[in-house]
Amino acid sequence: MTSKAQSNERFDLLKHWQEDVPQDRLAHLVRDTARAYSRSLQARLARHQVAFGHWTFLRILWQKDGLTQRELSMRAGVMEPTTFSALKTMQGLGYIEIRHLADNKKNKHVFLTPLGQQLRQALVPLAQETNRISVKGLGAEEVVTARKVLLQLLHNLVRDPELEGEGAQDTGV
Repeated sequence: MTSKAQSNERFDLLKHWQEDVPQDRLAHLVRDTARAYSRSLQARLARHQVAFGHWTFLRILWQKDGLTQRELSMRAGVMEPTTFSALKTMQGLGYIEIRHLADNKKNKHVFLTPLGQQLRQALVPLAQETNRISVKGLGAEEVVTARKVLLQLLHNLVRDPELEGEGAQDTGV
């Protein structure tokens, strides 16, 4: 898709919300906003040849290195085959190494390499830039309110009784 076509598509989405369906369901607005965040960050990550899917795993590993592949899948909210594929590619790029711990030969653990650690310096500012762009024109109190509202929406949805059959647990949050 050409850059002009992508630009038109983005502005069509904005027009859709402002003119066509300004009162559409909140879930749709949140989804479209999340996609816009992703596209914005993805464009910035591309300058460093880092895939958006890799960003998710890097971000998790920067917080807690040495997780198992299963733990990474759970934290990223993706299926294990997706994680496996991404990790193989990331290993090939030199971002991570996968190894067994001396005391546990069963599970494979994922560790950042020095290159994977160094990427944090270059990539985190890109995410911060995306966030700054997203709140342009909002006051500090509005940002606090937006966070509070989104956290309450998340809180409510995590506790959706319909999910109880899926092993949902009350985490006390």
